[in-house]
Amino acid sequence: MRTRVDANFRHELNRFGTGDWNHCFHCGNCTAACPLSENQSLFPRMSLRSIQLGLKDKIIANLEPWQCYYCGDCSEKCPQDANPAELMRTLRRYLIAAYDWTGISKLFFTQHWYEIAALVILGVITALGLSVFNPNEIVYTLTADGGVRINEMFPIPMIHLGDMIMAAVVSFFLISNIIHMWYLVILKPKISVPIHYYFTELISMIYHFLIQPKFSKCDENKGRKYWINHWLLMSGYTIMFVLVVGFLSFFQTEKIYAWYEPQRLLGYYATFGLLVGLIYMIIGRIKKFDKRFEYSHISDRLFISLLLLTTLSGILVHFFRIYGLVELTYYMYIIHLAILVPMICIEVPFSRWSHLAYRPIAIYLHNLKKKAENRSYATNSQLAVN
Repeated sequence: MRTRVDANFRHELNRFGTGDWNHCFHCGNCTAACPLSENQSLFPRMSLRSIQLGLKDKIIANLEPWQCYYCGDCSEKCPQDANPAELMRTLRRYLIAAYDWTGISKLFFTQHWYEIAALVILGVITALGLSVFNPNEIVYTLTADGGVRINEMFPIPMIHLGDMIMAAVVSFFLISNIIHMWYLVILKPKISVPIHYYFTELISMIYHFLIQPKFSKCDENKGRKYWINHWLLMSGYTIMFVLVVGFLSFFQTEKIYAWYEPQRLLGYYATFGLLVGLIYMIIGRIKKFDKRFEYSHISDRLFISLLLLTTLSGILVHFFRIYGLVELTYYMYIIHLAILVPMICIEVPFSRWSHLAYRPIAIYLHNLKKKAENRSYATNSQLAVN
C-alpha cells in the first residue's frame, strides 16, 4: 500500500505548539525512559519519526499521543533537548483538530484570537439574555431557610430550555467528532474489528476514564502526585459538568439543603477537586518545577483561567445565596453563567477539555486495534502452519 508523504507536515504542526522536530536524532532514550511505551506502541520515538518523514495520514490514524500522560520523563532524558513530551502534547492538539470535521478546533488552536472572540461574544450574549431580556424583577423575598430564591430571579423554563439546548449542541459536536475519530482510526485504514470486541472493551474504557490507572506507571512519587491532582481536577469537573448540564433541576433548587445532603456534598467535592487541581496546575506553571510545566500553550492557559473563574464565581453565588444577599446573588449568577456557558460550549467540543473524552476513546480504539491485529496474526500463522 502506498503511503503519501507531506513535506510541509512539520511546518503545519508547528502552528499547534512548540519545538523543532529536527532536534530528534532517534537515539531511543525517550522510548526507553517512558514507562508506558510497549511493544506495539513505541512512543514517542515512532511518532516523531513519522512526523519527520511527513507521514501525515499515519499520524492522523495514530493513537500513540493519547497513550502519553505527560509525565515529562522522556524530555528529561533527551540529550538533544528536543522536549518530546511537549511534542506529543502538540500532536494531541493536532489530532483534536483532525477529528473535528467543522474545522473550528484548528482555527482555535492555530489562531487563538478566534477562540478568545468566541468566548467573549458568547459570554456577552449569555449575560444580555439573563439581564437585559429578563422579564422578571429581582425577587427580594427569601426562602424559609433565609436563602435567596434563585429560581425566581429568572424564568426557570428559560434556564432549563437553555440548559437542554446547550447539552444537545455540545453532545452533537462532541459525539460526531468521536465518530469521525473512529472513522479515521479504524474504518479508513480498513482495520477489521469483530463486532463483539466493541462490547468486550467497553468496561476497560470506562475503567480508564474513571481511574486513569496509567498514571500509576509514571515515575514513582512524581507520577503519583500528578495523578492525584489531575484526577481531582478531572473528577471535580466531570461531576460539575454532569450536574449543570444533565441534572440542573436536581442541583439548583430553592431549598437550602443541609451540608450532608447529596446536592451540597457533590457541589463541595466538585469545588474542592477543581480548586486543588487548578492550584497545582497554576503553581506548576509559575514555578516550572519540572519539564511538563516549562511550556504552556495559550489554549491551556485559557482553559485554566476559565475554569478558575467559573469555580470562584460559583463559590460566591453559593455564599451570597445561602446568606440571603439578593442583589449580589443576582449579579454574580449572571457573571457565573457568562463564564460557564462559553467554557462548556467552546472548550468541551472544540478545545482543551475535549481530550477528557478523546483519551479514554483513544485507549478503547487502541485496544480494539491491538486485539484485531493479534487475531489477524494468529489466523495467518495458523494458515501458514496448515
